[in-house]
Amino acid sequence: MTQILLAEDDLDFGSILQQYLQLHSFQVTWAKNGVEAFEIFQKNNFEICVLDVMMPKLDGFSLAEKIIVLQPETPFVFLTARNQKEDKIKGLRLGADDYIVKPFEVDELILRLQNILKRSQKTTIKQQQIIIEIGSYNFDTQTLLLMHKKKTQRVTEKESLLLQFLYKNKNQLVKREEILKAVWGNDDFFSGRSMDVFISRLRKYFIEDPSIKIESIRGVGLEFKTIH
Repeated sequence: MTQILLAEDDLDFGSILQQYLQLHSFQVTWAKNGVEAFEIFQKNNFEICVLDVMMPKLDGFSLAEKIIVLQPETPFVFLTARNQKEDKIKGLRLGADDYIVKPFEVDELILRLQNILKRSQKTTIKQQQIIIEIGSYNFDTQTLLLMHKKKTQRVTEKESLLLQFLYKNKNQLVKREEILKAVWGNDDFFSGRSMDVFISRLRKYFIEDPSIKIESIRGVGLEFKTIH
């Protein structure tokens, strides 16, 4: 069964959510606040986390930051009662795999979790080690290390998938929809905003080599330009 950490301070909602998830073959560990959730996370292995944003002692965003330090590849989803643009952007910047506003249909949450887990499982399949030369950088697809003589950066699996897709289609214009479906599995609004955040990260990673550019063509797509 899939191990899931649920962090939710609303006792009634948390109880219902736990029972419903268990009915759909999830093994749920439920924490009632952020501090308790982080203590549990440190002692167990979870395949995905569902985090309420507004919690006592430690809010969902702060909890996610701590989780990322320990296990950066663990996917997580935010639940919130506030439909605010600033909160969504903050969640995206942290690398959230989804952001769901209450109230919502639990069936929708189940489907989103299943889709995230499918994508996550695909990326964890062991690959043959391949070193890709990108300008003055070398990217190790196995260790996820992006290496340059000035610095070495370990990227996340999602960043690796995006980078490899762009490199495969280097020096040609690729439609946003194609990138989103290949890396995120869908081309909805949330995924589009998430992709924009990841593109910004990749641009920063390649800042040492001016010959590498990720150019956005408004309303069309992206072009990953490199001399190699």
